[in-house]
Amino acid sequence: MRPAIIILGNGALATAQRLKGLYPQAQIHGLAGRVEAVDVLYSDFGAALRALYQSATPIIALCAAGIVIRSLASVLLEKGAEPPVLAVAEDASAVVPLLGGLAGVNVMARAIAEHLQVDAAITTSGELRFGTCLLNPPEGYVLGDLGQGKRFVSDLLAGESVRVEGQAPWLADARLPLDDQARLTIRVASQTHAPVADELLIYPRNVLVAVSAEADDIVATVIQALQSAGLAMPALACLLAADTQMADESLHAAALALDVPLRFTAAGHPGQLVEHALGLTALQVGAHCAVGVAALPIEIASVGRVRGRLAVIGLGPGAAELMVPAVKAELTRADDVLGYETYVRMAGPFRADQVLHCTDNREEMQRARHAFELAAQGRSVVVVSSGDPGVFAMAAAVLEALHEADRPEWHQVDLQMLPGVSASLATAALAGAPLGHDFCVMSLSDNLKPWSIIETRLELACQADLALAFYNPISRARPLQLGKALEIVRRHRAPQTPVTLGRDVGRPGQRLIITTLGELTVDQVDSRTMVLVGSSTTCTFAKADGGQWVYTPRWYPHKPG
Repeated sequence: MRPAIIILGNGALATAQRLKGLYPQAQIHGLAGRVEAVDVLYSDFGAALRALYQSATPIIALCAAGIVIRSLASVLLEKGAEPPVLAVAEDASAVVPLLGGLAGVNVMARAIAEHLQVDAAITTSGELRFGTCLLNPPEGYVLGDLGQGKRFVSDLLAGESVRVEGQAPWLADARLPLDDQARLTIRVASQTHAPVADELLIYPRNVLVAVSAEADDIVATVIQALQSAGLAMPALACLLAADTQMADESLHAAALALDVPLRFTAAGHPGQLVEHALGLTALQVGAHCAVGVAALPIEIASVGRVRGRLAVIGLGPGAAELMVPAVKAELTRADDVLGYETYVRMAGPFRADQVLHCTDNREEMQRARHAFELAAQGRSVVVVSSGDPGVFAMAAAVLEALHEADRPEWHQVDLQMLPGVSASLATAALAGAPLGHDFCVMSLSDNLKPWSIIETRLELACQADLALAFYNPISRARPLQLGKALEIVRRHRAPQTPVTLGRDVGRPGQRLIITTLGELTVDQVDSRTMVLVGSSTTCTFAKADGGQWVYTPRWYPHKPG
């Protein structure tokens, strides 16, 4: 579970941090301008709350219950999921479940109350009477029919007794009016069963189906196998496949369509997969499918493993607000985070259970190989770059490591490249639009390519009258390259050509200098400076605050032919 903890000010931050001890993967959302040191900033409380609710995210709001109710009122009648919503006092003195009774809000309320050492304000009549919510069975079980369930609980509250058929260990401590001769029956079974007016059907998720990607229609194959075995669809706990088919998209699509996890184990035919996973002989075996039924709900984490994931992400220039949402989500789900230590620290804060692997900036290939080793074990791994991972960063190194490796298990990893705002674009945006027309991005570092190649490319780019963006312009180990590059540029560009220097853009202490090619000196630039040199059409004009706007027009002068 990954709830959102919503706070309005610093007064609630201590309680929010205590709640993260209970829910390590939760994100703390704070009101921009009022609170710092949170995972997510929002500007409008109501809009933020509604967006979370509509995305089915559990909400723990550290504020008055009335504020939450008024904020969510407009979306409560919408069709869709109703996630748990709770109000918790800023000082941790009260826990009030508000919405999501069928999504486990009372379970959350009791867990939070116990963690904070207070009482939860439970008002649900069924839970108060019987000590459990029959309409929200614990993990591993699923209610058959909600409408029938409401009538069933209503009859119980009216004074009826009940009997239990099947294994329902969570009911052992409930205060149910049990009677072996009762008219009402709680039936816990995975077999298909026609609904009966006096029965509450609860299905244990104890069915596993092993499948092969060779099946013509995996979803239809699974459904047919369950029907032939007399098993109900809600009892399906997961799909299992051979690890050699881990990258097959049809398997992942089928699991998504059936709304169950997909796990993998050592290769074999479906019957062998079931036996390997459950230690049981398959109930039914076909050419591309086999069914296994366990005695109790299946603990998914104990069945094979998930497909490992490796995401190469770009943090952007450094400011949290310039990091794309997909990157933030990837960092939240990660088990392991790898990268140059400076960039890894920029990517935080991290949960206590996330493992950080910080390395020197020159160890790119070793880092990439290490990332694949971890992901091949079924872990969710992130490799961090600043800016965009595909611009002089880790994306190419990761692909190179995969390309040269004779490691089939690495190729089964779910590999994703997630973009970021590159330093050149961040600097350009701060200055205006110096890269508003065709431009060339170059690294002046000759660590990985000969200087002669840089000179040739720079000469041709200047001849083509492209605006230029220089990465790695200078360093203590390379003090002469920028001067040599500027000698080439000055043979093609006028002295008044605008030049934009952006140092630490998007980070504390950022600095922007607008100068000209004629006035630019090498000592104005260091290794943390982005250099943007305009084309022949780039121009500047005064800003109201006394600075300058820089832009390269989208048109180009027409030369008569």
